[in-house]
Amino acid sequence: MMPHFGVILLAAGKSNRFKDREKKQFADLDGRSVWLHSLDLFSNRDDVAQILIVTDPEDEEIFDRRYRANVAFISNSKMVKGGNERADSVQNALVHIAANVEYVAVHDTARPCLTKDLIDRVFDAVQETKAAALACPVTDTLKRVDGSKSVETVSRENLWAIQTPQVFEKKLIGQAYAQRSRVTVPITDDAQLVEAIGHPVTMVESDATNIKITTKKDLLLAAAILKSRPKPKPEGFIHPFAEDRMWQ
Repeated sequence: MMPHFGVILLAAGKSNRFKDREKKQFADLDGRSVWLHSLDLFSNRDDVAQILIVTDPEDEEIFDRRYRANVAFISNSKMVKGGNERADSVQNALVHIAANVEYVAVHDTARPCLTKDLIDRVFDAVQETKAAALACPVTDTLKRVDGSKSVETVSRENLWAIQTPQVFEKKLIGQAYAQRSRVTVPITDDAQLVEAIGHPVTMVESDATNIKITTKKDLLLAAAILKSRPKPKPEGFIHPFAEDRMWQ
């Protein structure tokens, strides 16, 4: 029997380092808004039973004006209000996870170069381990710095750079967030909370193309990555309002 996944798409970031009048999730990337690349990938999967799109409340008007058709076309999608921090946004979304969902995937829409193959791999892994995340082994030499001066070379052995999606058994991520207050350091991802309740998270090797857009330079790199890939052939019925540009 096919497992049922619920996907939390985080599109509520403030984009403080993007330095543009428009937030990075709304920026144009290869003819589509950044966040729509993630929506497209997950909405075309038969094993995805639900998609929760988490947005900043101050962006409600933008989403309604630009993306109403995109969201309405996906019957299993729902808009959720984000919180002050990333963890607040995920916790808000968890309340809306459907009863038939077995696994919950959390993905930052600032990673628009995700591929179907990477999703397949992390989705397969979580069914065996209950907690899995895309990541890459660290290959660069790492330095601990004081001000602008290097004070120590840090061993990169056993160090991985974490990415998204991160995927968990529904009960497990629910338990992790229920005990969130016990974590006294800044929460930077969901795997951190799952680790805090004693459950290891399996690292599923990804690649460097699953980049996170933080600055405008990252947007240029993401565009080059997408343009280097073969364009998928359309399958089935194409909705006449599929392009968000029609609402801009």
